[in-house]
Formats: sequence, structure tokens, C-alpha cells
Amino acid sequence: MRITLAQINPIVGDIEGNTKKIKNIFINNDLATDLTVFPELAITGYPPKDLLEKKSFIKKTQIALYDLVRFSRHCSKKGMLFGTPFLDKANGKLYNAAILCCGGVISSIHKKTLLPSYDVFDETRYFNSSEKLFLSYFKGEKLGISICEDIWNVSNFIPKRVNYPINPIDSLAKMGATVFINISASPFHIGKERIRYKLISHYAKKYKTPFIYVNQVGGNDELIFDGRSLCFDKNGKPIIVFSGFKESVQDIDTKSVGVSNFKFEDEIESLYEALILGIRDYVKKCGFSKVVIGLSGGIDSAVTCVLAKEALGSSNVFTISMPSMFSSRGSISDARKLAKNISVEFKIIKINNIYRTYIQGLKSFFLKTSFGLAEENIQARIRGNILMALSNKFDYLVLSTGNKSELAVGYCTLYGDMCGGLNVISDVPKTLIYKLANFINQNSKVIPIEIIKKAPSAELRPNQKDQDVLPPYSILDKILSYYIDEGLSYEDIIKKGLDPATIEWTIRAVNRSEYKRWQAAPGLKVTAKSFGFGRRMPIAAKYE
Repeated sequence: MRITLAQINPIVGDIEGNTKKIKNIFINNDLATDLTVFPELAITGYPPKDLLEKKSFIKKTQIALYDLVRFSRHCSKKGMLFGTPFLDKANGKLYNAAILCCGGVISSIHKKTLLPSYDVFDETRYFNSSEKLFLSYFKGEKLGISICEDIWNVSNFIPKRVNYPINPIDSLAKMGATVFINISASPFHIGKERIRYKLISHYAKKYKTPFIYVNQVGGNDELIFDGRSLCFDKNGKPIIVFSGFKESVQDIDTKSVGVSNFKFEDEIESLYEALILGIRDYVKKCGFSKVVIGLSGGIDSAVTCVLAKEALGSSNVFTISMPSMFSSRGSISDARKLAKNISVEFKIIKINNIYRTYIQGLKSFFLKTSFGLAEENIQARIRGNILMALSNKFDYLVLSTGNKSELAVGYCTLYGDMCGGLNVISDVPKTLIYKLANFINQNSKVIPIEIIKKAPSAELRPNQKDQDVLPPYSILDKILSYYIDEGLSYEDIIKKGLDPATIEWTIRAVNRSEYKRWQAAPGLKVTAKSFGFGRRMPIAAKYE
């Protein structure tokens, strides 16, 4: 069977636009193709979240569904498989479904069996699970059609997943499937490519059956979808693996023989491409074209700025330095040098006088107190106000620049450096920021070496360094990974050979900073466990 894999970038909620894209690909593709396959919920984009609770929205999805079915008449010998919400009129229930149609008629409707409700997923909130599995007989093949999570019930690949009572792929194989097809909206995180590859290869090899996997690509809010659609032959060898982070439409023959020399992309390169795609789609899908960044001369804002330039182009990135009396000379010169290197606009607004006015206004309240955290944070909040003023005046989206390590332990200022419409690196630990910077500089010194080598500092008081109050980032990031990503306890982390006092301090800092993260700008998810709607911790709680 000749099948077209359509790895598309839908916009959530844009039913008309997404449907038009599906039609264009279907009608313009090679007529010799037997079947064109689109991702999970291709009509709505994934995840549509509480749009699914709007009756008007569901009504529009059903209109679009049957419009696509009718449209399939234009290529009467070619089938179309696409994902959509499906309202079953027989029982009034809503399903996450795959619709197979050909010649203006629905051939079969496949409802998703396994509904994830962990991490960033919440499908049981909206959808019902399939009541039964069955094969679709199409052009001489027995198609075992499944949807995303339906392939993920293999514990040795993903031990922390839910153990569902059924494995849909095993069931479809026992029914005699001759081709497996999975339509998906599987978000990216570092290392996900290898897991998916091994998982789908496992199924193809185990059942001696070709396996086609079509994934959504693009950024939708916090989530980044890398695509990387693929097809394996019956021996578990890749016939084709799509490039990540871009739309692509390609044809394959399920009878083709796969190759053995596939090479995975470097993980830092994948991270780099994911963040660029995440910025580009978030900015454009939210209706912006330009961004503004506070360029401090530090590595976090430097990396964010380079990523923004790659995503949007130099002319769409505006940078501003806002030095105070505590800023080093290098913070301005290094920021200016970076801006020149990547040809982005750079301006300076000194905040000394604004800061003095603040302090003077608070003088009677701060009487007989020493300089401390309050005075430090006023500087950060002045900068946040300036960035938001520029945003309001010129319709820039503010990109905040706090990394995951800082956000985890609360080393950030509410309404200050946390201001913004998107935090690009909020899920990137500090140690990984340095790796990203070195990757950016591998061909030319885009980020000045002075920025990479200098000791991290907020520069809110004389001679301030991050490591005055934080553990070394190499140690901090290990503890954070154990505690947040792996969910280990204090006792478990001690067994890793790390200092108990440092572990205790870190855990307490993470727990007491939850209120800040609830008020943070949305951030792009690139690790297995990010802050945001995938991590739902209480604020008013007593738990250590």
C-alpha cells in the first residue's frame, strides 16, 4: 500500500484553517497514493483543552468532519485518515477519533482507547474511551488504526506510565492487522525521539507488521510537537523518519525494506530547534510579530536573544539594557556586543534616577532598616515595568529569561524578571543553558565569550554572585532533576551521595516557591517534567 504521511502544524481552534490545510494536501498529493494520513485531532489542533466544553465548538468540528468526508469524493480512489473530536449521536458521548473516509463515504470510525490523564494530558476530562477495537479493511489490507496513547502501554519502555488494562496494539495484532497506523499529537521533550523510535520499532518487529506513525508538529502554548513521523518495515527497520520541527508531506510504500544505519539527532541540537519552533509559533499564533528582551549581559538573556533572533529574524527582536548603580561595566558592553553580533536593535535606559525616586518615596516606611531584598527587588520590578511599557506602546511580546534552576528555587522576582508573555528557557536548567550557548557558538562566537565565562549574578547589590546564596549549579541541577523530574524523596536523593543539608535546602526552596510559579509567564516544555499545567502542586500546604 502506498501511503502519504502528512506531518502538519495545525493552530488550536482554527477549524477552518486546519480543514483547509488538510484539503490542500489531500487534493494536491500524488493520485497514486492509496491513503493520506493526518495527525490526531488535526481538525482542532492539539490540545484544544476547554474549547471542547463549548457546544458551539463541537458543532463546528462536526461540520468540518463531514465537510472533509464529502471532499474526499474529489479523489474517489484515494482514502483520507484524520483525527477529530467525534460526537456519537447514538449515545451523546464525545470521543477522540480517527475518521477513515474514501469517495465521500466514511469507511470506519476508530475511537481512542487509552486516554492519558497524567502530566500535561487531561483527556478523561473531555473524552470517553472506545468501547471496542476493530480492523478496517481497506484496499486489500487490514488496517490496525490507533491514536497516540494507544501505543504507550509498554512498561519496559516507559516505566512511569499508567498501567492500562489493555494494550490496543496487541489486540489489533491478534485480530490479524497487516498494517499498523497510529495518528498522534505527541509532545517533545529531550530524549523522546529515541523512546518513540524504539517503541514503534518494537511493535513492528514483534508482530512482523509494517507500522506507520504520523505526529503533529508545531508549538501550542507550553507544548512543542517535534513531528518526526516515521514508518518501519515488518522487521522493525525504518523505511523513513521525518525531520523534526517542520511540516512535511512524504509518500512511502509499506512493502519497502528499511535501513539499518539510522542516526539520531544530537539532543542539544534538538533542544535548540525545539525552542526556536516554540518561540516562533507562540509569538505568531498569539498574534504578535515582534518581541522585546531585557538584555542584562548574562548568559540566560543572551541565549534567549539568540533563539528569538533565529525564530523571528533580527528585525523583529528589540533588546534593552537597564543598568543600575550596581551593574558592572561589562553587563552593558557585553550586551551591546551580543546585539551587534546578531544585528538586533539595542537601546539603554538607565534606571538609577527611577530607583532613587522609589527609595525616596518609601523612605519613611523603610526608616531604620538596612538595605536588603526589598531594595534589590525594586530594581528588578522597575525593569519589568519598563519592558511592559514597551510592550503596551509598541505591541511587543515580552520574553522573560529565567531558567529552570532559578524558577525551581524561587531565585527570581515576581513582577520583575518574571514579567513576560513567554519564558523561553523556564524548563532549561542552568547547566543546560551553558551547553546551549556552546552549541550556538560552535561555528562562530555569536555569544561573547565574556558572557559565558563570567560568574552568574543578578547584579542587584555590590559584588553579588548567584553562588553566594545558591549551591553550585552542577549540584543544584542534579538535586532538582532527582526531586522534580524523577519524583525522588529526600531519603532517596541522599542515597545518591549528595550533601544532606544541600538537598534539604533545595527541597524547601522548591516547595516554598510554588506561589511564584503559579504567577510566572508560560514556559516552553522541553524536559520530561516541566513547571506549568503538567505539574499541579498546592500552594497553601504543609508538606516536606
